[in-house]
Amino acid sequence: MDRFDCMRVFVRVVEAGSFTKAAETLDISRATVTQSIQQLEAHLRIKLLNRTTRKVNVTKDGAAYFERVVKLLNELEDIEHNLPGSPRGLLRVDVPSPFANIILVPALPDFYARFPDIQLELGASDRKVDLIGDNVDCVVRGGEITDGALIARHVGNLRLGVYAAPSYLKQLGTPLHPQELIESDHRIIRYRWANELPPYGLRKDGVDARLQGRSMLEIDDGNAYLTAGLAGLGVQWLPEYMAKRHIKNGELVRLFSDWQFDSMPLYVAYSPNRYASKQLRVFIEWITHLIAQHASAPQ
Repeated sequence: MDRFDCMRVFVRVVEAGSFTKAAETLDISRATVTQSIQQLEAHLRIKLLNRTTRKVNVTKDGAAYFERVVKLLNELEDIEHNLPGSPRGLLRVDVPSPFANIILVPALPDFYARFPDIQLELGASDRKVDLIGDNVDCVVRGGEITDGALIARHVGNLRLGVYAAPSYLKQLGTPLHPQELIESDHRIIRYRWANELPPYGLRKDGVDARLQGRSMLEIDDGNAYLTAGLAGLGVQWLPEYMAKRHIKNGELVRLFSDWQFDSMPLYVAYSPNRYASKQLRVFIEWITHLIAQHASAPQ
């Protein structure tokens, strides 16, 4: 490997904290990673990493070198990606599964018409993604980004509502006030917000309320969460884009329509140690426009 390739391997080892993970994300052998680090240390005549059987630690010299190398590689990427021509290359993105099915994937023909040389590797999940360990360039997520180590770009706000299936309402009645969900036999389907109540509320005539009540089911996948509501298992929060078709088909009923609802911020987040490549920048602009068209509440 040339020196720049060795630098990239070193940066990935530091980010991943492991020779094995770095090798996996770079799609090279662990032996190649080891040789690259040895070659770089021999050239610099300093020790960059302390290696044990379980983990890799950066030396003091290695930490200083890492900081400078990241800046250098970012500048190099900047030069290459700002040359004339359309953006090209691989972009790895992870988005919530309902968002992928309902909004993103149906719009991809437009994306490829504009950017035919970008290859997307799309993950559709609601899990917490390790951007470095999973080798992902960016994630799209609803709710506030609490990881201060990430750069988060606010790309929209999702309209929220409270919904239930007609079969559920026929059995337990239609609540007219959120308080009824606490004081009756009504059930809440909870989406797993790190084992907390959802941080969104609703208000009317100066009165604030939360969606609270007896929970019989908690789910951490958006598609399964929606299916549970359609099956009549309880009352649930939903982004409007997920409920729209089912409202039209009579499969869901919106509750508390005379209340004002908080919106859910939507972010694209990526690691500050990874250069915001040209393909990532155009993807962020494109998805911001897409959300404004199909899902976003007023700012």
